[in-house]
Amino acid sequence: MQIFHYELGPIGVNCFLILPENSGAVLIDAPEGSFDAVKDALKAQNKDLAAVLLTHGHWDHIWDAKKIRDYFFNSKIYAHPDGRKFIEEQGAQSAYMFGESNLESVKIDCPLFDGQFLQFGDCKIKALHTPGHCAGSMSFIIEEKKLAFVGDLLFAQSVGRTDLPTGSFADLEKSVRNKIYTLPDDFEILPGHGEFTTVAAERRSNPYVGE
Repeated sequence: MQIFHYELGPIGVNCFLILPENSGAVLIDAPEGSFDAVKDALKAQNKDLAAVLLTHGHWDHIWDAKKIRDYFFNSKIYAHPDGRKFIEEQGAQSAYMFGESNLESVKIDCPLFDGQFLQFGDCKIKALHTPGHCAGSMSFIIEEKKLAFVGDLLFAQSVGRTDLPTGSFADLEKSVRNKIYTLPDDFEILPGHGEFTTVAAERRSNPYVGE
């Protein structure tokens, strides 16, 4: 299994391309520019795309999802159904609020639920429902690699904003403490923006949700 990291789009979204053995690739989040990055990477690897896993439906994380889904016609969009309004209906409205008016919303092919396991070749991914930043926010755990892809739930020494529609600091704190901080200390946290961190570092000293 290989994992590639890209920082893309006007506000620097971290997205991740996973290349399992004996399976199509998996993309976590689809910011602006991810279509070209994924297309080039998969052409070089002679692979197809199996899935796009969306951590949440804010415009900056779903910008290229429709383009990717249309080009890689065997791929599926995975997301929590609570995020449907953002992803399928309000993604363009969300983008318009931030001066980005050309976003195309995309349909969810495969609804995700808390605790669900996804298997792509040798890559086993656990989906965790981690609301707080917005409705339907998800985190994705690869236990074998000790990785937690948390979207905009938790950042290095910070947390995702909760002042946008369906955001809730109480829900965010609960998600962090009950879902992320229950992982072993040495798990690496890969957030939707900014630097990577660890469970131990954030539990110990995060000024918003630290112990």
